[in-house]
Amino acid sequence: MNYDVVVIGAGAAGLMCALTAGHAGRRVLVLDHANRAGKKILMSGGGRCNFTNLASGPDNFFSANPPFCISALKRYRPEHFVELVERHGVDYVEKAPGQLFCADSAKDLLAVLLTECEWAGVDIRLKTRIERVERLGEGMRLATSIGRIDTGAVVVATGGLSIPTMGATGFGYDIARQFGLAVTDTRPALVPFTLTSQWKARAADLAGVACEAGVQALHGGESRGDYREPMLFTHRGLSGPAMLQISSYWLPGDELLIDLLPGVDAFEALLQARRAAPKRRLSTWLAEHLPKRLAQAMVEWQGDDGVLADYSNARLQQWAEALGAWRLKPAGTEGWRTAEVTLGGVDTQAVSSKTFAVHDLPQLRFIGEVLDVTGELGGHNFQWAWASGVACGSDL
Repeated sequence: MNYDVVVIGAGAAGLMCALTAGHAGRRVLVLDHANRAGKKILMSGGGRCNFTNLASGPDNFFSANPPFCISALKRYRPEHFVELVERHGVDYVEKAPGQLFCADSAKDLLAVLLTECEWAGVDIRLKTRIERVERLGEGMRLATSIGRIDTGAVVVATGGLSIPTMGATGFGYDIARQFGLAVTDTRPALVPFTLTSQWKARAADLAGVACEAGVQALHGGESRGDYREPMLFTHRGLSGPAMLQISSYWLPGDELLIDLLPGVDAFEALLQARRAAPKRRLSTWLAEHLPKRLAQAMVEWQGDDGVLADYSNARLQQWAEALGAWRLKPAGTEGWRTAEVTLGGVDTQAVSSKTFAVHDLPQLRFIGEVLDVTGELGGHNFQWAWASGVACGSDL
């Protein structure tokens, strides 16, 4: 079998690269060990796929080499992908500012990609095992479970380590190391936190309770990251967009600084409440500013509920810190099992930011999540998949 391009990985980046190269007249083969293409697309966003963010830009990404993502993101912007979706008649909704989701199902989005691949003449082979990848002169050769394949270029779009039940492996990193590329340390990102036994029991009692929260990670005496998003208590710990976002900054041993009244000066608010209604109980005031179950839990945790008139400024300050500067040290995260993405990956210093080809080995390329480029929550990682796929596919 001979092809101009073999793409390893039938996910978002791989399919986008394949259809782009196919429409440019290249003979393209996509290989994947999974039994279905685009599995992560189908499960993301609760089955509706947050496929882009209209505000997506370089500042929304983490990398040891921050400038690397600029070129691709500028060349293929969110509106370009929206135009593709609209051309296929897929309805979408903006669930949060800039965050676009399929109106009905992520299956509609995957159908767009697969239809485009079909129109571009792309050959997709699933349930295929790759046994070896090697250089063959100016091209590449693959030994696979469906036979030997010779190709002009191999594009590695295998994703990261997140959600192994969906088939995620470190195969892309193995290929990188085989050809002498460095792989930066990887860890789960956009992942919920687990808590120590005491706090886990408390969180479990509040499972299902959500509230707006401001959150930062405290590392070495400095704060890292700053998000204001919903936070969710679960049976295992803390989740919700606020926690998923800050997990990209958090390192084991770090504390979280949580503000349960974001945008409010808790101390001033308590002083005002004491002046306005001195005979009210603190728990009554808390229940007006927090979900009732959380307000009651705060009173129980602090072991303190009285009439506001009886509270000194010092005691109100303590409560203000408990509400606006709650310091909590997680036990860890839920790990790869539930992480939405992988932080770290193939070192981008060895890869062209324009073509995604490996320096001195242009017939080998890496795109998407397998690279050390990780987006924030909210559609940014899919935009990186589209942008890197198009940039690479346009040059093959």
